[in-house]
Amino acid sequence: MLTAELLKSSSGKIIFNDTGQNIMQLPVSAILEDFKSFGLILFRGFDVNYEQMKVFAEQFDATFLNQYNRPIVDLNNQFITLVDSGMHYIAPHCENANSPFRPDVVWFCCAVPAAEGGETLFWDGVEVWKAMSRELQQLFIDQKIRYVQKFLASHWQQFLGASATIDDVKKILDNMAGISYKINQDESLILEYICSGVIKTKYGNQDAFANSIISEYRNPRAIVTFANGSAIPVKVINEIQKILDDLIGFIPWMSGDLVMIDNSRFLHGRKSFNDKRRRIVTLLSDIKVSYEERTAENAEDAEE
Repeated sequence: MLTAELLKSSSGKIIFNDTGQNIMQLPVSAILEDFKSFGLILFRGFDVNYEQMKVFAEQFDATFLNQYNRPIVDLNNQFITLVDSGMHYIAPHCENANSPFRPDVVWFCCAVPAAEGGETLFWDGVEVWKAMSRELQQLFIDQKIRYVQKFLASHWQQFLGASATIDDVKKILDNMAGISYKINQDESLILEYICSGVIKTKYGNQDAFANSIISEYRNPRAIVTFANGSAIPVKVINEIQKILDDLIGFIPWMSGDLVMIDNSRFLHGRKSFNDKRRRIVTLLSDIKVSYEERTAENAEDAEE
């Protein structure tokens, strides 16, 4: 039989399989409803591999996004990559939240867990926002965030596709809000992206502090400021970090685990580890929103 329980310290959900059932037998509509409610689902006991992860994801009217600067696992499945290299701690972030290419869903599949450490960390951005003081909330309502990053030509070609040209880049970026950019002579790209640090979740239209402010702030090679270019005060960063420390969740990996994360709601990260055998793969996707759902969302926005 299938059993389910809530993940500790989180609104996420675990679906256990203790009967040897194939994950493809799960009802897609029921899983999607759970995903809309919980935002994070761990499938355990289904012995999922990276190929099954992609097939399972395809059932949700998914379109997949290329990832740059990560090793592709299988040339026949170019969207599936290994997670960030190294064994270091990874700070809280939403995938690609420092760019306009944020996916709806982040998928993780565990082939080999680390012997010790290496847990994936997660934070519910809705709960993070609720835990903030009114003064801190108002700061991020009033002030947008500015991310600046550099893409080598090889990076944006991996991201947009090997056949992409610099003209393709211009056509895409020129039609995106909050974007300014500079193209260098070597066709590397300096991208400046301005967006809010608090966003509306894809499902439920809730306010969520779901962004990459902390990870970019901790990264010496990255630039993150307020939209006007002023620095985000250390006091503000420390206040956010304290809230995150209080609301942290852990995924203690087991072989064959599959995780589905709402990237408009949950931040994720990683504990450090010391085991070269650890092998976690990832997949990024968008989920098609039905006409009925979009109409309902637009009606809610109009009422507000």
